[in-house]
Amino acid sequence: MIKINNARTGLVLTGGGARAAYQVGVLKAISGILRESGWSSDKNPFGIICGTSAGAINGSALACSAENFGAGVRKLVQVWSHMDVSQVYRADSIGMLRSGAKWLSILSFGWMLRQWHRAPPTSLLDNAPLGALLDRLIDFSGLEASLASGALKALAVTASSYTTGQHLTFYQTLAPVEPWIRSQRMAQRDCINTQHLLASAAIPFIFPSVPLKWDQRMEYCGDGSMRQLAPISPAIHLGAEKILIIGAGRLSDAKQEAPLVAQYPSIAQIAGHAMSSIFLDSLAVDIERLNRINKTVALLSDDIREKTPLRPIKTLVIAPSQRIDEIAHQADGLGFRRPADEIDRLHRFSVNIHDASRV
Repeated sequence: MIKINNARTGLVLTGGGARAAYQVGVLKAISGILRESGWSSDKNPFGIICGTSAGAINGSALACSAENFGAGVRKLVQVWSHMDVSQVYRADSIGMLRSGAKWLSILSFGWMLRQWHRAPPTSLLDNAPLGALLDRLIDFSGLEASLASGALKALAVTASSYTTGQHLTFYQTLAPVEPWIRSQRMAQRDCINTQHLLASAAIPFIFPSVPLKWDQRMEYCGDGSMRQLAPISPAIHLGAEKILIIGAGRLSDAKQEAPLVAQYPSIAQIAGHAMSSIFLDSLAVDIERLNRINKTVALLSDDIREKTPLRPIKTLVIAPSQRIDEIAHQADGLGFRRPADEIDRLHRFSVNIHDASRV
């Protein structure tokens, strides 16, 4: 039987919208590997769980089931296997017309529409179904129980404040942890709930921003992947020394040759580029930064190292080796819906492991 203290082991789940189904495939594979190695199926291997956007939803679901890790993973697989757009936003014609048409109208010539000056539409889509799904999926009393039993040390969820422009991390722990303040990013101890997850996953323009209490004031927040300069940082601040990072997009793409005659980009190309910049780019940069710090710490003598707050951080990064949108395009029109065998396929054919601790 494997006996490992998970208090210093972190899990970081990045944003990526529907790509977060990939994270669940990886977690299912990890659960199977641990079980085959003699790890008790109910024991949680990650004492510190940090998530952003859709990764915050997956991470919170795991944290609230930390007393039975295997059951938590199976529940996530079940939800993502039967996911449909109607569970995320109102996909019926009337619902989309109410939210989308009004929003587009006021964006185009809102100065003419006096009836919406006092209460303008707030987003393109209505994500009320996602809030209902989260209430069914996640029992936050399980988070308190996991912290109290020691199955979990900390949960952190990130969001971006439209009010101040700061990147905000909300974390919940049993033992006190000093909040941190860095350039354009701050942290606050809090009791995490559905509102934090809705804020962290509120894609700009698409979903409405969510008011969250910060210190003694309310700030309107959106997707945590925006302006996230250091996605690994919360896990380190919460005490992790070994971190598994599950990305939802490729860390690097092969350089593509530019065509001789450039064509005007489609709306899909522009949107895809914008979403990639929001969701994917900061992780690769932060991993490079962490590797440089590890190399610097390795050059210090033991005496000098003890006098600094720096410490080496071991990381294992798992990210797709193929573009997930290309895999989805080949999925026979399944679109957002993902059967269980498709999640397995994402694991078998799309995992690329980078052991950054050996760099």
